[in-house]
Amino acid sequence: MSDRTIRLITHSHPPDATEAVAAAAAAARAASVRVVSTADEIAKHGDAAEGLEPVEQLDDRPDLCLVLGGDGTILHALRRYAGSGVPVFGINFGTVGFLAAVERDQAEEGIRLAFAGEYEEVDLPGLQLGGEDGTIGFNDVSFTRRPHGRVAELTYGIGGEEVGHVRCDGLVAATATGSTGYNLANSGPILAWGVQGYVVSYIAPHSLTARALVVAPGDVLEVVNAEGRDPVDIAVDGRQAGELGSGEGVEIRFRRGAGTLAQLPGSSFYHRIREKFGHLAV
Repeated sequence: MSDRTIRLITHSHPPDATEAVAAAAAAARAASVRVVSTADEIAKHGDAAEGLEPVEQLDDRPDLCLVLGGDGTILHALRRYAGSGVPVFGINFGTVGFLAAVERDQAEEGIRLAFAGEYEEVDLPGLQLGGEDGTIGFNDVSFTRRPHGRVAELTYGIGGEEVGHVRCDGLVAATATGSTGYNLANSGPILAWGVQGYVVSYIAPHSLTARALVVAPGDVLEVVNAEGRDPVDIAVDGRQAGELGSGEGVEIRFRRGAGTLAQLPGSSFYHRIREKFGHLAV
């Protein structure tokens, strides 16, 4: 048997990916690779998961992480293996699937290629919230006012210089990977994968002059909630990560090579943009 170990993570809606789990089990036998996951993960798929190995202690350094899910599940896997160098190969069982290597109708062939190691690795940057032990996100860090709460008043500074101070619904700092998400909804710029930097955009600013800003990778962003304002929620990749109280501030730093995404050879960011979002201009 091959000494390759594949970690399997699947969508939160089991029926969507169960057929692909059966394909993964068959491909594992054909390629003589070891596919492991938690007992709960395997139990979600019943007999389709026969041959996959449940383990109590997951290896922190498998050769590959195979994800059968949408962008949220792929982001979960990237955060799980942040800084480890473990490539994450996604098969889209979600809606957009911008991070996926292949679509669900290509699942069987995609799994075969993944198990054979026929993929390219793309280094993805991240944004780190707080200090050295802070949470890393691969899409964005967002600050949003709470439902039915007062409008937020947020200031952001870069390199010790105040850049923006606006009443708004919130603020988003996004990597190039995440620039097609929340930032795009704010009319912020799309950053091509490989751009070393990140973008800051306000959510529904109460201003005619608030504009998105692309920040250099070495510059530290500080976001401050104005004195006397309600707390705002902090989310990393759409997941709750805390709150920013009245008068409080927090720093965000760009981290190169925070994660590794597996893609099929020849995959293009610009083709992906066209396929997922259509032509940018007509």
